[in-house]
Amino acid sequence: MQLANRRAVITGASRGIGLAIATALAREGVDISICARSARALENARAALTEHGVRVHTAVCDVGDPAAIEGYIQDAAAALGGIDILINNASGFGAGDSEAGWAAAIDIDLLGTVRATRAARPWLEASEQPSVIHIASIAGQAASARTAAYGAIKAALIQYTQSQASEMAAAEIRVNAIAPGSIDFPGGLWDKRRRDNPDLYEGTRATIAFGRFGKPEEIADTAVFLASPRASWITGQTITVDGGQLLR
Repeated sequence: MQLANRRAVITGASRGIGLAIATALAREGVDISICARSARALENARAALTEHGVRVHTAVCDVGDPAAIEGYIQDAAAALGGIDILINNASGFGAGDSEAGWAAAIDIDLLGTVRATRAARPWLEASEQPSVIHIASIAGQAASARTAAYGAIKAALIQYTQSQASEMAAAEIRVNAIAPGSIDFPGGLWDKRRRDNPDLYEGTRATIAFGRFGKPEEIADTAVFLASPRASWITGQTITVDGGQLLR
């Protein structure tokens, strides 16, 4: 995918979709920086990523903290020698319509994305192939009664992708988003619901046209494509990867 020796920063990437993206990029020869809240999970992720023979930088970071995300981006750029790819994956998973849910979604999913991109912009402008990818959700593309805050903020992120792409086009920085459907992986949200709320789990699976939950690797493959020169004429787009879930 013509990505060897590029440098990627992925937030919230110690497991799940974020780690799958980091792994897929590392396999392409991309140097990687990831952050998350758990030091132990980061150490496990670092061990797995270094097996691909690339530079790996990790840092504990609360993406919802303005100073912390600013510092992390600067440290990542210093460790990698620059930034070519920024993937804003961290999420507060703001469920329901509670104050806490809204605060998490706004501070992490939305403002964390805004601040990370702002901090990375000087490095992106210096890159020959700069690309920014936001991880949105199909919850931002339709009504989301169980996750109102999460869905509303992901919808805002989809709109922001378009505005940001328009504004950053002058610097030839491509900005796109991916809207995953329901993704199942060990220790993830749907893995927990499979055990704790099997009716919800099976009911959700029944809404997916392909008849199964998605895999983190299927989101990662899309991210690799969007980050690569193969997608050089794509910007301002949100790519839905949901196995046909929105169709039903």
